[in-house]
Amino acid sequence: MSVSLYEASVGRFLQTLGAVSGYLDKGRSHCEENGVDLNEVVETRLYPNMLPFRFQVIQIASHSLGAINGVQAGEYAPPPAPEDLDYQALQDLVVEAQSGLQQLTAEVVVGFAGKEVRTPWWSFTAEGFLLSFSLPSFYFHATTAYDILRTKGVPVGKLDFLGQLSIRT
Repeated sequence: MSVSLYEASVGRFLQTLGAVSGYLDKGRSHCEENGVDLNEVVETRLYPNMLPFRFQVIQIASHSLGAINGVQAGEYAPPPAPEDLDYQALQDLVVEAQSGLQQLTAEVVVGFAGKEVRTPWWSFTAEGFLLSFSLPSFYFHATTAYDILRTKGVPVGKLDFLGQLSIRT
């Protein structure tokens, strides 16, 4: 079985964005039910020199829809991380990323193969950029956001992180 660039990138982005949306909803419910300030969550860090939850969610969007937009443009640079986004705005970013990716067709994404993508650090082919830079970065930030919610007592587990599995053999 071969896997297309669309399934290897957009398919995985959509699966995990669905999971992120789900665990953000659970996080909101947990915080509201337990009197945890959502603004405190937005600023939570796992370690003093790590960036906060807000940054993690912004990067989830940047390394999914932002990555695809970067491939289309031939250039990717991470966006500035606004410091005024609240929990709802972060949830909206995830929904916007999902919506933007759902608009793509497999044919368009498969057509990116071999296209050059420049970043501030390196140049890649579209495949190299999506699979060796953006996808690992996307998972790193999705995991970190999940872990921050866990430190706040949000009752999420591995199945919440996996989301809806779309490839089963």
